[in-house]
Amino acid sequence: MPADSKPIASVWDRPRPRQREQLTREQIVAAAIELLDAEGVEALSMRKLGTRLSAAATSLYRHVANKDELIELVVDDVYGELEVPPASDGARWREAVTGTAAGLRAMTLRHPWIASEIGQVGLVHIGPNAMRLTAGLLAQFEAAGFPPGERDQAVGTLTAYVIGIAVSEAAYLSLIARHGKTEQEWVAGLRPAFDEAFGEAAGKAAGEAAEEHRGDGKPQEDARRRDVHPRQIRDADFAYGLDRVLDGLEARLPA
Repeated sequence: MPADSKPIASVWDRPRPRQREQLTREQIVAAAIELLDAEGVEALSMRKLGTRLSAAATSLYRHVANKDELIELVVDDVYGELEVPPASDGARWREAVTGTAAGLRAMTLRHPWIASEIGQVGLVHIGPNAMRLTAGLLAQFEAAGFPPGERDQAVGTLTAYVIGIAVSEAAYLSLIARHGKTEQEWVAGLRPAFDEAFGEAAGKAAGEAAEEHRGDGKPQEDARRRDVHPRQIRDADFAYGLDRVLDGLEARLPA
């Protein structure tokens, strides 16, 4: 690092201020997450958050220097929702990694705003909960038998897939919510245009896919009208892609 350069400041590098009032960092973070979940990143400001907490903005600045530090805190707090199973025996590493991946996707869908913030925060500072997730995944890949030089790459490959899928899903679901519709209503409204654009073959393929996702083996009169919730299809598509990613990683293991 050049002598005249300064490290990028982070909320994790500073000690907490001495408590001089009832307002705590935990209260600030919790209120910020509620605001973000309800209105998105664009709506977050220190003034608006202070109003939500019935506190002056200056009270917030005693705990966080700026909005960027607040984002660091809320992102890491959301990471704290994840349960990382301890790596026990390597024989069940795929089960453990699959559970962690599913949890990461679910977390992103619960908090769609985090999609645009994960990369920015991760490139600069990683909080303790995010570090715990990374350490847990590294332990799982170590137990599986991945060589030291590939564990970081395996974690990066896995998280890139999960976050990439979840970001697309979050954007899609946010768009539907802005139109005031359910996902089923949205998909049903698009189906006539889809059938017209792609013809009977596409409709038949969609029906076959719906039958596969339904999985009950019951014949239907019209494949394109099966009562399959779009969420089931998204879940199945995510699981398929995750299995293929893990297949590729598993192929790297020593015989």
